[in-house]
Amino acid sequence: QLLGGSIAGRLIMAQLRGSGVLPCARTTQRALAVPGVSPSLALVTRPHMANRVQLGAGSSILRADNLWRTAGLSSTPSRAQSLRCYAALATAVKPTAAAVKEAHGFTLQREQFIKEYDSHVLIYKHNKTGAEVISMVNSDENKTFGVVFRTPVDNSFGIPHILEHSVLCGSRKYPIKEPFVELMKGSLNTFLNAFTYPDRTCYPVASCNSQDFYNLVDVYMDAVFHPRCITDPKVFEQEGWHFEMDTPEDDLSFKGVVFNEMKGVYSSPDSVYYRAVQQSLFPDNTYRHDSGGDPTVIPHLTFDQFQDFHSKYYHPSNARFWFHGDDEPVERLRILDSYLNEFEFKKVTSQVETQKLIHTPRKVVEYYAAGDSKDGEQKAFVGLNWVLTEKPLDVETELALGFLDYLMLGTNASPLRKALNDSGLGAAVLGGGMDDELKQPIFSVGLKGVDLANQEKVETLVMDKLAELEKSGFSATAIEAAINSIEFSLRENNTGSFPRGLSLMLRSMGAWIYDRDPITPLQWEEPLASFKTKLALGKDVFGPLIRQYLLDNKHRVSVSLLPDTTLGAKIEATEAATLAAKRQSMDAAQVAAMVESTHDLKARQEAADSPEALASVPILKLSDIPKTITKVPTAITTSNGATILTHDLFTNDVLYLEAALDMRGVPAHLLSLVPLFCRSLTNMATQKESFIELTERIGCKTGGLSVYPFTSAVRGKPDSPVAYVMVRAKAMAGKTADMLELVQDVLLTSKLDDRARFKQMVDEVKSGMESGFQSRGHSYASTRLAAQRGRAGWMSEQMGGYTYLEFIRKLSKRVDGEWDAVKADLEAIRSALLARSGALVNLTGDTRTLDHAHPAVEQFLASLPQVAGAHAVWDAPLLPRKNEALTVPTQVSYVAKGANLYQDTDYKLSGSSYVVEKYLGNTWLWDKVRVVGGAYGGFCSFDPHSGDFKYLSYRDPNLLDTLDAYDGSPAFLKNLQLTPDELTKAIIGTIGDVDSYQLPDSKGYSALSRHLLGVTDEERQIRRDEILATSPQDFKAFGEVLESVASKGVVVAVTSADKAAAALVARPGFFEVIPVL
Repeated sequence: QLLGGSIAGRLIMAQLRGSGVLPCARTTQRALAVPGVSPSLALVTRPHMANRVQLGAGSSILRADNLWRTAGLSSTPSRAQSLRCYAALATAVKPTAAAVKEAHGFTLQREQFIKEYDSHVLIYKHNKTGAEVISMVNSDENKTFGVVFRTPVDNSFGIPHILEHSVLCGSRKYPIKEPFVELMKGSLNTFLNAFTYPDRTCYPVASCNSQDFYNLVDVYMDAVFHPRCITDPKVFEQEGWHFEMDTPEDDLSFKGVVFNEMKGVYSSPDSVYYRAVQQSLFPDNTYRHDSGGDPTVIPHLTFDQFQDFHSKYYHPSNARFWFHGDDEPVERLRILDSYLNEFEFKKVTSQVETQKLIHTPRKVVEYYAAGDSKDGEQKAFVGLNWVLTEKPLDVETELALGFLDYLMLGTNASPLRKALNDSGLGAAVLGGGMDDELKQPIFSVGLKGVDLANQEKVETLVMDKLAELEKSGFSATAIEAAINSIEFSLRENNTGSFPRGLSLMLRSMGAWIYDRDPITPLQWEEPLASFKTKLALGKDVFGPLIRQYLLDNKHRVSVSLLPDTTLGAKIEATEAATLAAKRQSMDAAQVAAMVESTHDLKARQEAADSPEALASVPILKLSDIPKTITKVPTAITTSNGATILTHDLFTNDVLYLEAALDMRGVPAHLLSLVPLFCRSLTNMATQKESFIELTERIGCKTGGLSVYPFTSAVRGKPDSPVAYVMVRAKAMAGKTADMLELVQDVLLTSKLDDRARFKQMVDEVKSGMESGFQSRGHSYASTRLAAQRGRAGWMSEQMGGYTYLEFIRKLSKRVDGEWDAVKADLEAIRSALLARSGALVNLTGDTRTLDHAHPAVEQFLASLPQVAGAHAVWDAPLLPRKNEALTVPTQVSYVAKGANLYQDTDYKLSGSSYVVEKYLGNTWLWDKVRVVGGAYGGFCSFDPHSGDFKYLSYRDPNLLDTLDAYDGSPAFLKNLQLTPDELTKAIIGTIGDVDSYQLPDSKGYSALSRHLLGVTDEERQIRRDEILATSPQDFKAFGEVLESVASKGVVVAVTSADKAAAALVARPGFFEVIPVL
């Protein structure tokens, strides 16, 4: 799900997309969906995977709620700011002395030193059960553990997905409702979640604190092997599905967290398309089913089937365990054996059957629920898809296919991607090329936004271009750029805030669960050297691959996903008929039993765990928490009106650069054009080279270069936001001058005159935003609310919200009829931005690297005009404060309500608010919106810079009931009776967010963000002191403050037209309805 798959080629692509080098086909709809604060923190993933892999229990959504605060980000979304998802290099560690051969019931099977990650790998086997464990020993302080079970399915009931949620709802040793939530409240974890793949289920945790790490491991081990859910059907009902009826007069309804989550998934046309691709490519094995669950058949699942699945697959003999980091290797074995020694060996049949290749191309047509289009005819999704092989590929072939994938699709200048974009047949490229998340690798590519009459033209274009590339090959500069980009990513090995050990675990598991060597996917040095040698000798590496795996491969499926404006109503009608038939068949006694069951479940969901039970969950002590902040070394100098920040940190000879240009000179009417201006800088020709040549030079000279707008409110200055255009790049120290010359060229000499390319980008943005409203509706609702209260929020709405979508729709037509005027606007933005005065350069590297960069930085700054023009007047009216329902075709809702605590109350910022906000999200909102309400996520967000406080829900079956839950928050806080342990957990969990793990480049970027926002280390220490001193009275006081949100708050919901209409019947005049799709 998160990191690409098991082979080196897939690692390459995940690395490059995550690092901002490659365009992402799409971001995951379910991982780290930040609640309206900064969608730029959404975790980048591979295509197909968001549909295939389900993230568990909603933890990432909640945890990410506070990540922005650490980094100080509140910016317009950008790929460059995304958390980067690729394997990372552990700090250098020499091979350990001879490993322990036998300990705690385990026998060493193999030991090996992996130079790529400076790690000593020990593979043990448990004597009693046959369970295998990989124990990676290195000096990475961010320790990682995971347990993975093979869990193939023979139906789409969603059993592994529901089970993945349910096992974390109490266990033998931890007999509380949700130990998982208790860990979220009071752990220093750097990762806490679970994933459901089509054929396996993963339970990973990570922490830098050793005691906290072992606490997490113990809770997860007890959860998977001794969960409460297999004896308590109420857990199954809560997380999976159940009938609900509050009174005998009520209609019957379906509820359940996974049930509603998957309704949200199936509301996204992109997800529907990728599901169709997977099922059509694998008609004969487990992949033809949806392990996440099809909401039309999830209610067929019985509790007995649920129990049997756990009994069959959740056994040590079917498990693979993983450890990574600097903790004691023998202690790892002791912890595992304390659980495994209760079991005996069991033969588990869980192997994934190989899909036999079919030697006849096929065509599949499916449909998605479409609304009444606002801009003409509905469009299709069209793609060609292959299963590449029945047998495992050797490592060098895998690597070669990864390079081929990059060369064909890796950048917007890559020939296959460019041909699709230039064709005019669709709005955006569909599919991500190579994908090896499953047992057999696949290749998928096409277009979305295709006119129905052009479906066959897309297929013809793909096949013709592949045939052309087989013969013509790729230019030497394209290959050089690919080699540099890929090798840079492999050697940089930067995972952002994603645990490095988890990155390696997921990659290794991609081979291990198929009974292949788990170490081979981690070793890329020799295959890469061999591959480079072949290229240097002039061998035709890529043509034969195109011929064998694509052109001559008849296991090819053309998938067309067509719009159906009646499908949504049909789905709703079918569900309603099913429920009506069930209700009709019930006699009075059965109705009474159903009502009693509903009340019993809700009572149990709302009941508090006993203090004795809560005490079973291990917690740290406040004395374990550092009292002082961690500072980033920062030196500030000036150069001819520009500011230079440098951060002396070890970066392994990589220089990380941010060049910030003040946006305040851009006229208000041009702000909506800024994001596309940023994209244009690296997607059009310069005065001395073509777009293709520029792209290849970026690949040859850097590890990536991107441009994006950065905006944020500044506390105390609601009408004076921070606003910059940010150029972000990285390169090896020896190529610093090349990198800065590139930055200079794209800023000063980009021609901005390629009408066709600009129109492609407009169409891509439009397509992406329209799909985003169905999958990330909460972020758009949140942005809409912010635009009512402050200038920074208004700017974000202009550059990334519904207002921006409306601008893009109009711009698409304007490009056709008024291109000269559009081009003049782009040049006006450039003129307003380019000035040395007010510019800022941020550099992260070690002393030698920084010193080496200094002359090139000075030369870059000297190339900019000295003085900027006058600041523009940004005084357009904010959005009016009114309740809105933004309607799209969807089976779920995203419900937001917010107010501004600085403007609506006399609240003064205190670090205690961070503690209360996190606690509220993990208790009242979790219980009311998610557990009882059935939404996939319910959370709150407080922006200390703007003062905006928002409640948000994600994939929510409710609308008005959710608002009632929000409005109950103040009373909950004011009446709260916190025990000392609960308060301690709340404080520690907040510190865990504030001290989130960062690699050097992230530290440098966070320091930049704090500098721009005026957040000093002294203020950070004050906030930390306030967090650590939080008292029960602070919860009650914040509850009083939140009364303003209940009484003065405004509501924005992304929902369906039918749900909005029903809400207006219940509360006439409550919403203004705005059709979006």
